[in-house]
Amino acid sequence: MEARIFQSGNSQAVRIPKEFRFDVTEVEIFKRGDEIVLKPKPKNLGVAFKLLGEMPDDFMVEGREDTLPQERESF
Repeated sequence: MEARIFQSGNSQAVRIPKEFRFDVTEVEIFKRGDEIVLKPKPKNLGVAFKLLGEMPDDFMVEGREDTLPQERESF
């Protein structure tokens, strides 16, 4: 798919096609090789703690099933 680049003030802007629309108001942008990557900006810790506070009281009351450590040969 192609997108159009245009000037917006002193910056370049890209018109993002509808299929790639973000549902956030801020994104991170970085270069990876010759690619420019946009991804939703991570939520801050305050939001994470708020979400944790909304977890039901009985969430993982019984703990979680964990597998036994693997036996490995030492070096």
